[in-house]
Amino acid sequence: MPATAWWKFEARYNVAAEQYVPAIRVHENQTEGVMLRWGMIPSWLEGRLEGPPRISVSADRVDSSKICGGAWAGGQRCIIPMAGFYAWQLTPEKHRQPYFVHVRDRDVFGVAGLWDRWVSEEDDVIESVTLISVAANELVSGIAGPIWGMPSILRRRDYATWLQGDPHAARAALQPYPAKWMRAYAVSPRVNSSVADDPALIRAVG
Repeated sequence: MPATAWWKFEARYNVAAEQYVPAIRVHENQTEGVMLRWGMIPSWLEGRLEGPPRISVSADRVDSSKICGGAWAGGQRCIIPMAGFYAWQLTPEKHRQPYFVHVRDRDVFGVAGLWDRWVSEEDDVIESVTLISVAANELVSGIAGPIWGMPSILRRRDYATWLQGDPHAARAALQPYPAKWMRAYAVSPRVNSSVADDPALIRAVG
């Protein structure tokens, strides 16, 4: 838990881009829990960001990404707590079957993220976040295929390093989480609609 909790949220089961998610970051050497908009808006942007929001960035591009590179250079790292995520498998019938993927024996785990603060010409402030992805492990690639990545799940021992360590040490923490410590099962295709958001979405089917 963060030292200071400014956040206020309820459990969500189907989070979409541009919605607000909880995140933990460091402010004045203390951890704080805040709500950030999912989809990075870089601080240097003038006017509105065109195109889809940047909801993730590959670990091998955190320093070179035009959208996220400034946040990385500024040490604006954060941890996004979540209970699981979805991966989709293309069936022989060409249907996209969703799977709920989570960590065994952990109700909540932390995913590496970057945040930034954007101010409009009207002085509107949006603090936003993007999660960092890494190569998929055997479990996730077995569902979605080898070309898709997975969120960079942090080991608990790496939380402090990710938030406050030097860039080299922080980058070393970005690794595929071991498949043997994870589990996945098929869930209802209702999750394919952003309107659905209830506990039944993560109930096993089939």
